[in-house]
Amino acid sequence: MAVMDQKLRTLYLLDIMLQRTDEEHLLNASDLCRILDQEYGISTDRRTIYTEIEILMKYGLDIVQRKGKNPGYFVASREYELPELRLLVDAVQSSKFITEQKSRELILKLEKHCSKSQAYALQQEVFIVNRPKAENETIYYNVDTIHNAIVANREISFKYAEWTVKKEFRLKKDGALYKVSPWALTWDDENYYLVAYDAEAGKIKHYRVDKMQNTDVLESVRQGAEAFKDFDLPAFSKKTFGMYGGRDEEVVFVCENHLAGVMLDRFGHDIWLVPVDEEHFRTRALVSVSPQFFGWVTGIGKGLRIEGPDSVREEYLTHVKAVLENY
Repeated sequence: MAVMDQKLRTLYLLDIMLQRTDEEHLLNASDLCRILDQEYGISTDRRTIYTEIEILMKYGLDIVQRKGKNPGYFVASREYELPELRLLVDAVQSSKFITEQKSRELILKLEKHCSKSQAYALQQEVFIVNRPKAENETIYYNVDTIHNAIVANREISFKYAEWTVKKEFRLKKDGALYKVSPWALTWDDENYYLVAYDAEAGKIKHYRVDKMQNTDVLESVRQGAEAFKDFDLPAFSKKTFGMYGGRDEEVVFVCENHLAGVMLDRFGHDIWLVPVDEEHFRTRALVSVSPQFFGWVTGIGKGLRIEGPDSVREEYLTHVKAVLENY
């Protein structure tokens, strides 16, 4: 056998073990000889298979030999465990900003990290059709461009779009170019956002990545280093509801005890929950006061009350009254 065939045999055997074996699907030396001969045209014997298995184990592949009534070899552990792949598949198929076509492509790539039988099981759990999905793949190119700009410490330019009542994508500001300094990307409320510094406005802003068009990296150096010096992205996400901006206020809430989990999930486990009586607790959190924040408060229901500041309470009452006027 030629040296090249010997090297290919080892690589083919690596593929066979990864793709066709797991704890419930074993292959013995005779099986491996047959597959190599019939599918790859490489003749070998069981003694050689034993040697090749040892080589793969020294290489780091976690191969286990099971003896007994149905002996054989299988790959016991991989880079991704099956529960981890299920988690990643769920994230891909539930993400609105990933197109249906790209979702299928990504899931097929994830399936290559497990055996064929496990991949088949994953396929049975995939439900993409009829889920809300983006219709174009601009976001992937935008994310790549933004990452390149961040690494190169450069500003970016883009045009920003919005949906019309006719379900058409229309450029804002008559197609004018936006110029910002990109500093972070974040995923919130099932959408991807760019967090950037707008030098002209002198403040931090965020933009939906899927609404950015004609994104380019500029030669100009990023600005806003001082604004982002102590920037806390998790804190920014916690206080911002649906990534809609508003003025920052420390708001005091009085809540029924059963809402403790809701408040901790929203604002993090570092907030204080102070008992008011046997049925209520008080807490405070920094929020971005906006109509979306008021909508969140209304959605929680009567178990939650804004205690202060008075200006936020009055603003909330005005918001609710304006909504009720529609009815």
